[in-house]
Amino acid sequence: MTKPGIPGMDRRSFLAAAGGLAAAPIAAAASSQALAQTGDASGSAAIPSSSRRKLGTLEVSSLGLGVQNMGRTYQTTIPSRPEMINIIRVAHERGVTFFDTAEAYGPFECERILGEAIAPFRDKVVITSKFGWNVDLETGQMNGLVPNSRPDHIKLAVDGMLERLRTDRIDLLYQHRVDPNVPIEEVAGAIKDLKAEGKVLHWGLCEMGLNTLRRAHAELPVTAVQSEYSMLWRGPEQQVLPVCEELGIGFVPWSPLGVGFLTGAIDGQTRFAEGDIRGVESRFSPESRPANLALVKLVSDWAEKKQATRGQIALAWLMAQKPWIVPIPGTTQMAHMLENIGAPSIGFTADEIGELNSSVKAIEVRGQRLPDAVLAFSNVEAPAKK
Repeated sequence: MTKPGIPGMDRRSFLAAAGGLAAAPIAAAASSQALAQTGDASGSAAIPSSSRRKLGTLEVSSLGLGVQNMGRTYQTTIPSRPEMINIIRVAHERGVTFFDTAEAYGPFECERILGEAIAPFRDKVVITSKFGWNVDLETGQMNGLVPNSRPDHIKLAVDGMLERLRTDRIDLLYQHRVDPNVPIEEVAGAIKDLKAEGKVLHWGLCEMGLNTLRRAHAELPVTAVQSEYSMLWRGPEQQVLPVCEELGIGFVPWSPLGVGFLTGAIDGQTRFAEGDIRGVESRFSPESRPANLALVKLVSDWAEKKQATRGQIALAWLMAQKPWIVPIPGTTQMAHMLENIGAPSIGFTADEIGELNSSVKAIEVRGQRLPDAVLAFSNVEAPAKK
């Protein structure tokens, strides 16, 4: 984020960035102020087994790890593969049992990284992947922002996932985006077949319409919904979370740190690198940022009060909303991962969470969360079954 101005993105860069938007983006650095308060933010932090949570009937650690950017960061740089594998393995050593990826991340590369990393302890962790984009199953090329949830494509996509992830089953398989051309009942039928073969154990939906969620759950119980959710984007609170609670479905927030904003990594002076999709999100425009930085000030105040980092407060706030919410912050830096896993140890009293919730709701976030071309694939309803 060093180039002057906020340049536009060419079509290729935009499609590559947009294709990987449905999971946890990078957890940006904690502020120097917060680090000064806690000393070493990582310390000996670990997630205790006693704090595990349930997504439907699937038990996972209370905080997961998203690997979306381990193949390519927002700035389009390529992280060190050995270091990404090391981060995943240390996360497991520190109690993380829930790892999130997708075929579109890379594409394919993040599945390969995760598969190699967890090979020594595959049976001790829960892994997810996602289908739904029209990814060429031979070359891994994204064919633009085109959905593809045809049953035959899903089954072939899963076979490729299993090979790249070095496993015989995917614990939780999501539909990455709803295909407006394929009834959700047909998608569920393909998942049923994969479950019968032992290739998929649970399934979920990302950024779907509520009627589609109900129809999907009636056809085959849905384990989890994945959607953006943080102090910066609270859209799921209105309808999605109530439906999940009603149906007994877990909720997995991607971008729980507001793509780094809530950690203080983006301020009024930030200029985004070419290819960084945040540069075309109006919530981070020079016009919106001054108002939205009120959230960062709020998080900073609570970080000081709790002797924590901003990122830890943002994650702990999410986990305090419902006991079946499991954030999946992603990062390409070991220090940030170690900081994030300290969040489950931060507790709020009933009065504190009430006060914090009121303060969050009082701040009106300005700007749109994603570009129109990407938002067009959110809240989509699947067509009726013929």
